[in-house]
Amino acid sequence: MTTVQPLPAFTDNYLWLVTQGDEVLVVDPGDAAVVQRHLEAQALRLRAILVTHHHPDHTGGIAALRARWDVPVYGPRAEAAKIGELSEALDGGDTIDVLGARYAVLAVPGHTLGHIAFHDAAAQRLFCGDTLFSAGCGRLFEGTPAQMHASLQTLAALPDATAVHCTHEYTLSNLSFAAAVEPDNADLQARIEEAGRLRAAGRPTLPSTIGAEKRYNPFLRTRVAAVRAAAERQAGSALDGEVAVFAALRRWKDGFRG
Repeated sequence: MTTVQPLPAFTDNYLWLVTQGDEVLVVDPGDAAVVQRHLEAQALRLRAILVTHHHPDHTGGIAALRARWDVPVYGPRAEAAKIGELSEALDGGDTIDVLGARYAVLAVPGHTLGHIAFHDAAAQRLFCGDTLFSAGCGRLFEGTPAQMHASLQTLAALPDATAVHCTHEYTLSNLSFAAAVEPDNADLQARIEEAGRLRAAGRPTLPSTIGAEKRYNPFLRTRVAAVRAAAERQAGSALDGEVAVFAALRRWKDGFRG
């Protein structure tokens, strides 16, 4: 039996563990100590590390974990020099077999230029790093609005049942922004209530699903009339095309204090 669970780290990160029997792979291990404590407490063995992008809160624990476990590290070829610990450099379109699962590697630039995601189609499972969040998306630290919009469309094209394992607990703040964009969205209001209950109980709001995100995440709804109208009101002008709508939403979100 395979299980997936988030390990909280730092202020709002989740390090995702995929466990099969007594073997584990970890996704984006920014903190080695958090992972190692869990492995020791549960008598588990680390077998592989997956990395979506080079930011330190996703990579900071790799060296210590490799020193202890000597496992392969799979990550983006385009960011190999910045990560410095990759044993298996990957490009979009590659596939890897890890811990009994086959992952398709998806190129999803925008947050960083070499950002990748890992999709297990058989298990309907996606590890998307900081590209797609519940009700939000990552900031554009390196890429362009056109790149990020295209990356989000790539993820939105996955089956609706696909579980979205992103790496930050940003859901409540993202939902606040989504409600400013599309206040009359009933699915969004239901998600706000659900997420509020989960966080009040000390539970993660993740994973979400692709299907759910398409119903209330404004960054996946750039073709929806109400979302376009809200973006145009914020921009103060008409917007030509979905990329322009996305760019206006992202600028709005960057300065949003809701």
